[in-house]
Amino acid sequence: MNRAGYRLVTDLPEALRPWRDRPTAWANISPTTGTYHLNAHGEYLYYPGGGTTGYDHPVGQAQFGLGCIASYRTETDPARKSLFLTRARGQADRLIDRRLEVGAAWWFPYGFDFTHTVHAGVDYDAPWYSGMAQGEILSLFVQLSQLEALTDGEKATYLEAADHAFASLQTDEYGYPWAVNVDSTGYLWIQEYPGAEPGSGDYTYNGMIYSLFGIWDYAQATGSQAAADLYDACATTIARYWPLLRNPKDCSYYCQTHRIEAYTYHQHHVELFRQLNWQTASPDFADCADRLVDDWPAAGVTGTVAFESGTHTLYRFDTAASGAWSTAAGDDLLEQKSVSFSSDTAAPASMRRRIKGRGIYYLISAGAYAGWWVGENWSKAYLRGIYLATIYRPARTVTFPGGSVPVDCYKVSADGTVTSVKTVSFASPSNAPSDRRAIVNGRPMFQITAGGLTGYWVPASAVTIDAEPAVA
Repeated sequence: MNRAGYRLVTDLPEALRPWRDRPTAWANISPTTGTYHLNAHGEYLYYPGGGTTGYDHPVGQAQFGLGCIASYRTETDPARKSLFLTRARGQADRLIDRRLEVGAAWWFPYGFDFTHTVHAGVDYDAPWYSGMAQGEILSLFVQLSQLEALTDGEKATYLEAADHAFASLQTDEYGYPWAVNVDSTGYLWIQEYPGAEPGSGDYTYNGMIYSLFGIWDYAQATGSQAAADLYDACATTIARYWPLLRNPKDCSYYCQTHRIEAYTYHQHHVELFRQLNWQTASPDFADCADRLVDDWPAAGVTGTVAFESGTHTLYRFDTAASGAWSTAAGDDLLEQKSVSFSSDTAAPASMRRRIKGRGIYYLISAGAYAGWWVGENWSKAYLRGIYLATIYRPARTVTFPGGSVPVDCYKVSADGTVTSVKTVSFASPSNAPSDRRAIVNGRPMFQITAGGLTGYWVPASAVTIDAEPAVA
């Protein structure tokens, strides 16, 4: 299998480790109704169609348990802390009790029939198995084994379970069950949806990366070289097939087989590539995250749009009532008009997003032009503030151009107020470290973290950054 040499970071801060960003809220610790809720034993099951029969859903159980562990780590109330731990262990213990043993590997079955309504060919009779589930359950077992509240014997039990879960991700012999295959060009895949034929599958991107986080956890906990090598192979595959995941200036694709735009998964892709950057210290994955942010940015950004004096074009698009993307509406242009302002002005915006087939636009939410959209256009119309930040770890290298080309750099407060401007130029290209990228007053910018420009933001269009996405 192909390996490009990605190495695992061993000193990742606690907050950046897998699943710390998805804690289970206290209000959700004991759900008793809904499609997913607890049975009388505190086990998280799937109740399709609001029925009374619950089924095992390994991904749901693993994610609920991992969320409980994330909350356990930060909770200070002893009673709540105890219940978070009880809930996490309840899911792990049920998974262990209902495992299928094949050699050294433990497999964790889905208990219900499943047909994917969008992806043709994803059709299973129970029991069925998923590489995504295997990897997430691996994380659950490893993270439980690291909690000080457990006895040495309990820790050993969960770490042994992790050994067996990891064994399921090491084989590509295509027996049954199976979840790992090497494609015709030598790239290893963990299949969220393994196909009926050996070595076939949906080649789903997010499912593979979530599974990869389990391998990272296991390698960190055990020092396993086999896990480090497997992580390297999987990261190499993701880097190689990044151009097929990405859909420039649009929403990314869910899987390689169907290439269907993943409107509900695109922001997951952004966060997953950020975490790959943190776990490997490779700028390859940070660059991928940056491009995804620009292609189809998260639409939750609100604020104030600054309008420069002069003429502006406003638009109405066919969207959901909130202004969000709707597949049925399609963002079709309904109307446009020109307006003129004799002086600089401003208006509130309830949304910033890409309009399908167009650029980035703001939805004006009050005043004479409420319900109209204006295109992002520095410096004619832009949303004030700093938003959609991506944290780099380690810092990346920004290069200023040579040839004495002037570059303006900005100190900016949280509300977008520019407090200082410094213009620099260099006879030869000059480097500076950057710890993050964000949209700052309507433009992608990098924050400089050393030297005379510490704390200043430099427009991405004025400099270059240290890596393009890798293709191994």
